[in-house]
Amino acid sequence: MFKFFTSESVTEGHPDKVADYISDAILDACLAKDPNARVAIETAVTTNYCLIFGEISVNAKIDYETIIREAVKDIGYTKPEYGYDANQLQIDIRVKRQSADIALGVDKNKHKDLGAGDQGFVFGYAVDETETFMPLPIYLAHRLAERLAYVRKNDIVFGIRPDGKTQVTVAYDELGKPSNINTIILSTQHDPYWTQADLHQAIMDYVIQPVMKDYDLSDTVIKINPTGRFVTGGPDGDAGLTGRKIIVDTYGGYARHGGGAFSGKDPTKVDRSASYMARYIAKNIVASGIASRCEIQIAYAIGIAEPVSFYIDTFGTNKVPLKKIYDVVRKHFKLTPSGIIKILDLNHPIYRSTSRYGHFGKDNVTFSWERLDKVDLFKDL
Repeated sequence: MFKFFTSESVTEGHPDKVADYISDAILDACLAKDPNARVAIETAVTTNYCLIFGEISVNAKIDYETIIREAVKDIGYTKPEYGYDANQLQIDIRVKRQSADIALGVDKNKHKDLGAGDQGFVFGYAVDETETFMPLPIYLAHRLAERLAYVRKNDIVFGIRPDGKTQVTVAYDELGKPSNINTIILSTQHDPYWTQADLHQAIMDYVIQPVMKDYDLSDTVIKINPTGRFVTGGPDGDAGLTGRKIIVDTYGGYARHGGGAFSGKDPTKVDRSASYMARYIAKNIVASGIASRCEIQIAYAIGIAEPVSFYIDTFGTNKVPLKKIYDVVRKHFKLTPSGIIKILDLNHPIYRSTSRYGHFGKDNVTFSWERLDKVDLFKDL
């Protein structure tokens, strides 16, 4: 008896991801000039229009309009016929300084430590299904979306536009192990001249087959542009907002989510930085071999540095007592906002690239929370 699990990803030209990318581009610009900048910026996009709004406190002058146009150009919206053109955008800027009440709770207090930027709880997860310790459905969905953008940007397939979505369904056996790829769905925006038959063949040859070369697709259901046409897309086809792809950003629904979005937030916002720390801990635990699955939850109160709760769940796969795992985490991982920022080195302009193809499971050079430098601490158990 198989269990089926499905996850989706989207390309950087998806309207919600356009919004995420702009928000994180602004965050990076602020941190490049002021590592202690406080940023909570939201973006909304629709046909040839971009609104940024929120709170920014930064000791520098930021050219928001130039940042926005460069971000949109980087995504690939550079032609009037796309309905979203970096050169023709109407830009509306509604930015104010961070609330004094919030700053009071976050700024270093009498204990010389940063308080959490908000209350809330976060999750981190890792599983040994893939070499990146990500669940297989979201891993493959991201790789398909990433490849779709690659063939567009490198002119491997001409006439592909920036918007796109992917979805992968994996069949799991009774032991909970991936058995086969049940379904692949891929939708790509395209120029009007494409016939669907030609487009299907090009996507199979240059996107799906290269990504899925190690998998048997003989019984896999593959659907490409199920509606039969996808010319109008991106912000021209649907409005986009920051933070509407939080499941795409994390584990594809395979693990729980605390509900907080990431993009546009500086690392004092624990719904972002603590999610990174939770992933970091979970990944090192699973990579050490002492558990095949691990979920971490951390909870905070605004203005208070130490978490109000913390738990580790290995779903019964742990090979050593949980108490020993807890002891290692308490000793070697500081879970206050300042501790997380220091350990993961988060006060730098590294965030623009997080908004594409998930925040987890990518390289550990840019994404410090993907490092496996704590594995030996757990192996020693």
